Amino acid sequence: MNLFPKKIMLLGSGELGKEVAIAAKRLGCHVIACDRYNNAPAMQIADQFEVFNMNNASELKEVIYKFNPDIIIPEIEALAVDVLKEIEQNITVIPNARATAITMNRDKIRDLASNDLNIRTAKFCYAMNESELDFRAETIGYPMLIKPVMSSSGKGQSLVKNKNDLAQAWNLAIEKSRGQSNKIILEEFIDFDFEITLLTIRQSNGKTLFCAPIGHEQKNGDYQCSWQPAELSESVLDNAQKIAKRVTDNLGGVGLFGVEFFIKGEEVIFSELSPRPHDTGLVTLISQNLNEFELHVRAVLGIPIPEIVCHHASASRVILASNETTDVAYTGLEKALSQSDTNLFMFGKPSSTEGRRMGVAVAKAKTIDEARNKVDHAAQSVQFINE
Repeated sequence: MNLFPKKIMLLGSGELGKEVAIAAKRLGCHVIACDRYNNAPAMQIADQFEVFNMNNASELKEVIYKFNPDIIIPEIEALAVDVLKEIEQNITVIPNARATAITMNRDKIRDLASNDLNIRTAKFCYAMNESELDFRAETIGYPMLIKPVMSSSGKGQSLVKNKNDLAQAWNLAIEKSRGQSNKIILEEFIDFDFEITLLTIRQSNGKTLFCAPIGHEQKNGDYQCSWQPAELSESVLDNAQKIAKRVTDNLGGVGLFGVEFFIKGEEVIFSELSPRPHDTGLVTLISQNLNEFELHVRAVLGIPIPEIVCHHASASRVILASNETTDVAYTGLEKALSQSDTNLFMFGKPSSTEGRRMGVAVAKAKTIDEARNKVDHAAQSVQFINE
């Protein structure tokens, strides 16, 4: 018997964690939200919260034992993952410690896909210092992407067009890297037609489900806009689903995974994987009968998912702060919400820096183009006050 309610601990309490908390609370769960700063979005609706350094193994272990949750859901990459390996002997960790460890570093997930599973990825290699970077760059060829092996939201990523850009790209990757590693990844630049995210759900009954593919645009590696359903040929979609299932089956466990691909003609090229709800999947807050956060929580709790329905052509657009402040204020909600089938989700972050993601606009319409026009108008209508 699956006894409810469950006590769930979120390790990471940003905008995605907030929506996971909301989905869990709607099913009666007790939520403990954890993050490195106070008043993080998920903390604002959780039953309890804790502020501490989740990279510190002793602090992380102390907090887990303090609350003794039934389920731990890592919502960020920067964690003392060895603690999770120890803890999951007694407490359910979703994604499991192995999946968390592999996906928190670009090198491990890329090595798994390319070397272990023989899946097509962009050509890549690594460098530990600038002289090694010079040598490896000749192997990859220009243009190329240079990224930290561990970061989030595209931080530290550069498009390098010639040798003169290498030093600046190296410095940026090291500066924006999470953790202490000086290891960076060099990646072939693929002139793809478009990118997609395939939300892939592993269930406790062993069946894998897929949402309709999500198209998305990025700027400097960070999601800006997404839409669903992305238009794919039947063969491309089938290939993407097979690859997503191979990778997620290898990682194991249950829950929702955001699997990213480059699409070039009929070729499907594996890009990245997040073992949790994905930012591009925010469009599902309006597009589906069950959004990605509800799907994740259902899979985590072992609750059936009878059907996933994508109702309409839908789109999302991020709302970015224009200034740095600890007193966040904005106008324009009336204008943004004057359109039908349009909504805003403001994340409630307690501070902003220029370009920080503070909310998202979502809309549905008869066509993808119409939905994208709606979210562009809504997002542009929100103006941050400069104090």
